[in-house]
Amino acid sequence: MEFAELIKTPRVDNVVLHRPFYPAVEGTLCLTGHHLILSSRQDNTEELWLLHSNIDAIDKRFVGSLGTIIIKCKDFRIIQLDIPGMEECLNIASSIEALSTLDSVTLMYPFFYRPMFEVIEDGWHSFLPEQEFELYSSATSEWRLSYVNKEFAVCPSYPPIVIVPKTIDDEAVRKVATFRHGGRFPVLSYYHKKNGMVIMRSGQPLTGTNGRRCKEDEKLINATLRAGKRGYIIDTRSLNVAQQARAKGGGFEQEAHYPQWRRIHKSIERYHILQESLVKLVEACNEQTHNMDRWLSKLEASNWLAHIKEILTTACLAAQCIDREGASILIHGTEGTDSTLQVTSLAQIILEPRSRTIRGFEALVEREWLQAGHPFHQRCAQSAYCNSKQKWEAPVFLLFLDCVWQILRQFPCSFEFNEHFLIMLFEHAYASQFGTFLGNSESERCKLKLQQKTMSLWSWVNRPSELSKFTNPLFEANNLVIWPSVAPQSLQLWEGIFLRWNRPSKYLDEAYEEMVNIIQYNKELQAKVNILRRQLAELETEDGLRESP
Repeated sequence: MEFAELIKTPRVDNVVLHRPFYPAVEGTLCLTGHHLILSSRQDNTEELWLLHSNIDAIDKRFVGSLGTIIIKCKDFRIIQLDIPGMEECLNIASSIEALSTLDSVTLMYPFFYRPMFEVIEDGWHSFLPEQEFELYSSATSEWRLSYVNKEFAVCPSYPPIVIVPKTIDDEAVRKVATFRHGGRFPVLSYYHKKNGMVIMRSGQPLTGTNGRRCKEDEKLINATLRAGKRGYIIDTRSLNVAQQARAKGGGFEQEAHYPQWRRIHKSIERYHILQESLVKLVEACNEQTHNMDRWLSKLEASNWLAHIKEILTTACLAAQCIDREGASILIHGTEGTDSTLQVTSLAQIILEPRSRTIRGFEALVEREWLQAGHPFHQRCAQSAYCNSKQKWEAPVFLLFLDCVWQILRQFPCSFEFNEHFLIMLFEHAYASQFGTFLGNSESERCKLKLQQKTMSLWSWVNRPSELSKFTNPLFEANNLVIWPSVAPQSLQLWEGIFLRWNRPSKYLDEAYEEMVNIIQYNKELQAKVNILRRQLAELETEDGLRESP
């Protein structure tokens, strides 16, 4: 298919653009296969380049022959275009609708994007499973790399290489895969070097109504327990939902077959409930006419902060089992591709200082989200404005980033990255020139040949010029476990995401810049103090030598 077939009117003059925090600007609107571009001939006027894949919904209005298109973006921005001529307006609107809802992944911009920057590091090879395993292998010999899923035959949503207990052979792993939802057998997610406890994740066991069991499954997860130790299974569904799953062939671990494991149910919402929550929250944030009561009741009705609390509470419980109870844990819900990953990755941020560095966090996203099979293409297909709701959309990754921001706000010196880093990841998960978040699993990314045909987001982010924008000036490495508060009073609306298009951040930006300057000045003064101390010590040594006979 040629993009030209979808572009009925490629260019319109005298279009007026209205967008947050900028004066209205008149210019020429151009449509390309992947971008909507508005260019003004005025000096010092910033052009608009908007990816069609960032467009969530459009509305049309007409007053006489003047048409208005309101574009609602996946990053929650709202842009208005005033277009002279009804026909031009209708043509532009239908072209935008067609170009922003392309079915084929290979027609998306990452397959056409050619970087203008020098590629210093190939991000596709920055966080390979073998490299991550090396970090653990120095501390333990109880685990091994398994290539059982090399052709994605055992589990389509797992990567080709996984970490399993050394005592369990690949044949046993294959049998366990037939007993777990989607073939997602228990794999190592995190090894706590302090005490050797581990976090594993999987899909639900397929026990069904007959109470089916699998000896190999029992052996695999028991292989992670120390002698005389108990483990915890954290099920991210309510007991009621887990029991209902048995009727559909799913279920949970029966205590009779897993006597050394204690099961805890912590309900975390999924799918349309989360999507509706996001829609309500963005609607509340965009309404400018609130009085205080109405704003607070709409914020509460969205339930967004309640979801944040649920997820953080479960992550803290997981971290507590590992660090304070000295017990290993297995985490799963139904598929093990959504709430499970939220909990495993947040627990690591609490427990593991490396996950709070820029590269460590990138490795975490790569390992616990991309390679672990979170279906980004399905979950991030639409955002808060789209009317045609599918079953699969849900802001699972955005909720995870919001939880990270809540912890970052409570521990502002313990993270190497800043809020802009998290916002950047949210934007690229929904619409990007890079191939990192395309597809639903590693097997899909392999079939699409993303490594050969697209650029990795990490290749761009990890360049020194970009890293400086994402580095937290307050960072001081903290090797301790950090325990965030999940009390309702401690959780706040993430203004940097949800209010950034509704109110100017000029003064916050200026304050941030001033803080950076003060920190830089403090470092310079500290360096001068160190030089003067050395000089003083040298002078005192010389005086001592002169005075000695």
